[in-house]
Amino acid sequence: MRKFFFIDRTGFQSIALLVWLGLGAGVTAMPGTARAQSPDAEAGRKIAFDRGKGNCLTCHVIKGGDSPGTIGPELKDLKAKYPDRDELTAIVSDETKRNPTTVMPPFGRNHILTEQEISAVVDFLQTL
Repeated sequence: MRKFFFIDRTGFQSIALLVWLGLGAGVTAMPGTARAQSPDAEAGRKIAFDRGKGNCLTCHVIKGGDSPGTIGPELKDLKAKYPDRDELTAIVSDETKRNPTTVMPPFGRNHILTEQEISAVVDFLQTL
């Protein structure tokens, strides 16, 4: 498990990050029911549901996910909300550029996920 820390003015981001890093790491997600359209989308689903990788379920409700969190918005209709794939990729990679007070980990900036993994996660998110 990668370890890194940062602190914001409220301390909330740090708590959310610690939750993301540790709590629930041993919990496994049930396979999703989202219909992946490509091998990359299926790989992205696995990354998103993996408590030791993308760990999206710690904060988000995702159809087919087990024990979702409620810190972030429910992830649905994302292709309609973000028709520009690059915008969704930027959000997953480093949401702090758009929203400096976000609690979402910067998966790209902090090398939590590779560019290829982020691309696969975006492929999956666009199927929701």
